[in-house]
Amino acid sequence: MKNQFLEITDPIHDFIRLNSTEQKIVDTSVFQRLRRIKQLSGAHLTYPGAQHTRFEHSLGVMHIAGMAGTSLASKKQMPVTDIDDIRLAALLHDIGHGPFSHLFEEVLQKKKHITHEQIGKEIILKSEIGDIISKTTDKKKINRLAVGEGSKQFENEIISGALSADMMDYLLRDGYFTGAEHAKIDHNRITNSFEIYKNKLALQSSALVNFETMMISRFQMFKAVYFHKTVRAGEVMLLEAMTLADDHLGLSKMNAQEYVKQTDDTILEQLTSLPETNSELKAAKKIAVDYQDRKLFKCVFEKTISGKKSFGKNTQKQFREDIAKKAKLAENQVFIDTTTTHSMPLAPSKKESNSIILIKKEGNKITPQIIPISEIPLVSTMSGKMNILRAYTQQKNRNKVEIAAKSILGEL
Repeated sequence: MKNQFLEITDPIHDFIRLNSTEQKIVDTSVFQRLRRIKQLSGAHLTYPGAQHTRFEHSLGVMHIAGMAGTSLASKKQMPVTDIDDIRLAALLHDIGHGPFSHLFEEVLQKKKHITHEQIGKEIILKSEIGDIISKTTDKKKINRLAVGEGSKQFENEIISGALSADMMDYLLRDGYFTGAEHAKIDHNRITNSFEIYKNKLALQSSALVNFETMMISRFQMFKAVYFHKTVRAGEVMLLEAMTLADDHLGLSKMNAQEYVKQTDDTILEQLTSLPETNSELKAAKKIAVDYQDRKLFKCVFEKTISGKKSFGKNTQKQFREDIAKKAKLAENQVFIDTTTTHSMPLAPSKKESNSIILIKKEGNKITPQIIPISEIPLVSTMSGKMNILRAYTQQKNRNKVEIAAKSILGEL
């Protein structure tokens, strides 16, 4: 009998096995497009090895989600038949990402207030992917589960949240390809320690140390990689160029059919080929060409602000105006970046995870315990938000903007 499984060699998981339905989805043009969307946007300009994409990350999330499902099914806590649905949803959790991932989403949200999850829903339901899914299961169920809206909370948490397959794969994969030594995660230990309590994902108490290690790794990866000042310089440039060129290119007006044809390279090609018919397009083109040539903006001010404080768009705009005025430069010569993330991962509800359920087993006795994050010593110190305020400018304006930024932002 012909083998109906395909094995893909992967540097993180050794081998990832796909069944026939998964193979068909992966072979669609919509999914293959993820090969041309880098997982870390412009991080490769700082970490040259960070060339990995949403494609292999999606395969990895599916693999870990399958491990989680198998672990729970072996303990008779979920039906074996549900594992394939969890794997499919995990495989498609990023299908709605646009070029440069979250950066393109920021452009969309400015005018359309739409997320990659909403676009992903439309793709799953209305593309050939939905037709493939419908031959074996309910595409509406997979669609909901892929964006954290499934009927079983623990299944949502397997895909996104503080114990998610998504986080375990991206930390391992990003650490490997950037060369950062921070992402140390025992995903086998964590998934094998999964339990279910009141429809929520729980962890055996003996694996608490592994959870702590994962949270610390995530925190360090944000500081060292995701929020690295030079990584963010490239991302600030991309965001500025796309924002300036939006009206001309119609980036925020694309329908789903147009959207799925766009990749990192197609957008960068459009940006570097812009006509210089007005000041905005001229500036967008110059920024895009400089990005391509790695002539990145220079960070002239940086401050980490702990706690729950964050800066809105109006505040950023005011900072930009004030610094430009003091430096006696045009506003478009100054760029403010306020990178913010929750120190703890967001649950499927999009709220910060504030507790973890631990299960202690002694013989036939099972004792559940809901532990607030604040009571886990190593993790509690990272609770709240991580806020980094930075000012960037071109090399030629470095001294002027540095003096102005320190004067205006230094006392915050």
